[in-house]
Amino acid sequence: MTTRLRSLPERLAGNIVARQPAPAPEPVTVTVARVVRPEQQNAFERWAADVQQLVATFPGHLGSSLLRPGPGSDEFHLVYRFRDEESLGTWERSPERREALDRVHRLTEDERIARAVGLQTFFAVPPRPGPAWRSWLLTVAVVLFFTTTFQLLAVPFVGDWPWLLRLLLSAAYVVTALRVSMPRLSRWLAPWLQGSRSR
Repeated sequence: MTTRLRSLPERLAGNIVARQPAPAPEPVTVTVARVVRPEQQNAFERWAADVQQLVATFPGHLGSSLLRPGPGSDEFHLVYRFRDEESLGTWERSPERREALDRVHRLTEDERIARAVGLQTFFAVPPRPGPAWRSWLLTVAVVLFFTTTFQLLAVPFVGDWPWLLRLLLSAAYVVTALRVSMPRLSRWLAPWLQGSRSR
C-alpha cells in the first residue's frame, strides 16, 4: 500500500479550509397575511395580541408587529422576526403555536405566508406589496439621509483617516442604520408602500 505525502502548499491549503468559520446565521422575518371575517376582527386582534406575547417568550425572538388593514380591506398582517432559522423552527414546531393556529381558523377566510432572510429583512412588508418603485424610492431616500448625516457629522472628525478606512466606517454606519430603521419605516409607511398597483 502506497501512502502519498502531501506537499507543504497542500497541507497549508487544507488547514485554511478546515479553519474557515461557519457562516453567521441570518435573521428571518415571517409575514402572515390573513383575511379576517368582518364580524371577527375584534376577536382576531385579541388573538394576535396573545400570540405576540407568546412568541416573545421564545429564544431568538427579535420582535413582532400587527399591520391592520387599510380602507376597504379585511387583510391583517402579522410580522415576526427571529435571530435565525433554528430559533424560528423551534417556534414553528411548538405545541403552543399549533394551539394558537387552531383558535384562529374560525376567524379568517384566507391565509398567505412569506419569509425573508438576511438583507431582505430590511423590509417588514407583507406579501404582494405595492408598486416596486415605492420601496426603491424609500430605500434611496433613507440611504441618502444616512450618507448625508455621515458626511456632516463624522467626516469632520475622520477626514484625515485613510480613504479605505473612512469608506468601511461609512458602509458599516449606513448598513447598521438601515437594519435598525427600515423595519420601523416600512411599518409606519405600510399604507403607502402597499398602495394599489397601476393597471
